[in-house]
Amino acid sequence: MIAQKVFLKDIDGNNIPKYLKIVNAFKESININAFESGDSIPSINEFSKDYGVSRDTVFKAYTLLKKQGYIKATPNKGYYISESRKKILLLISTFKAYKEVFYHSFMSCLPENVIVDLQFHHYDIKNFKAMLNTDNGVYYKYIVMGFDHPEVSDILLGIDKNKLLLIDSQSGFKNVENYVFQDFGKAFYSCLEKALDVFEKYEVLNFVYPEFTHHPPESLEYFKRFCKNYNFKCAISDNSKEFVVKKNTAYITVNDRMLYEVLNQCSNANFELGKDVGILSYNDTPLKKYTYKGVSVISIDFKEFGAKVAEFINSNQTLQMYLNTKLILRDSL
Repeated sequence: MIAQKVFLKDIDGNNIPKYLKIVNAFKESININAFESGDSIPSINEFSKDYGVSRDTVFKAYTLLKKQGYIKATPNKGYYISESRKKILLLISTFKAYKEVFYHSFMSCLPENVIVDLQFHHYDIKNFKAMLNTDNGVYYKYIVMGFDHPEVSDILLGIDKNKLLLIDSQSGFKNVENYVFQDFGKAFYSCLEKALDVFEKYEVLNFVYPEFTHHPPESLEYFKRFCKNYNFKCAISDNSKEFVVKKNTAYITVNDRMLYEVLNQCSNANFELGKDVGILSYNDTPLKKYTYKGVSVISIDFKEFGAKVAEFINSNQTLQMYLNTKLILRDSL
């Protein structure tokens, strides 16, 4: 019987409602292709009898599965599996302009039968844990942007490593099966080296690293190393309230809020970008190409990022790669 394809373990264990266990079991069976589009499934009475659960519980589960598009019901014919759908979780930190480019590229590369559940953890460990609680839902794949917190690695252990793809920052993770990461250390240093000629115009290099940023701190260490190796006067601005733009200084910004502050102060002081003050920003966006004749950036290609992550959904192959980080020089530097 088709019903035997549904594997319900510990139906009387833990505090997850029985109807959700039934829902998750069906989703998991669909994800592993145990069910195919058009397969019939037991009636409510049959399922209730086969698994020893109440009709009300089965009815509640089937109602939710219909609402989510996993099953359909036809009068006098019963229930059957809808067109095969695969639901994935995309869990990222926040939604900013460059992440929007990544997201639209990612979505455009997915098959039509993939449903994306987009969530944001905002660097909050309680949110992160709740959204990855596998008892609350079963996903075909998990795309997760982690962050630097001691509990993150342990939380991720609860997910099948073959279903999990970590993206963006390595954040100290070890023995990761699948990842698409940026290199915020050596690649960043290499980009700074390519900007040596334009940096020579300025007396000071200032890394703007405000107290509210979540940019990986390894970039800060490689910045210090670069200034020491090439004899640049080094400054670090880590207090946004006391930040003041000074002439003959090149600023490296990793946060768009502080980029806007630099631009605003330059405008008020009539500083000319690329001459009096230099700006090198992290993460390219369409707007940065045209702001003040163009803001120089260190960035990956976020369209490529989205396409590469989509490959993980479309394939069962292991995916391990670091994205190419580039320096794009414009008039601001």
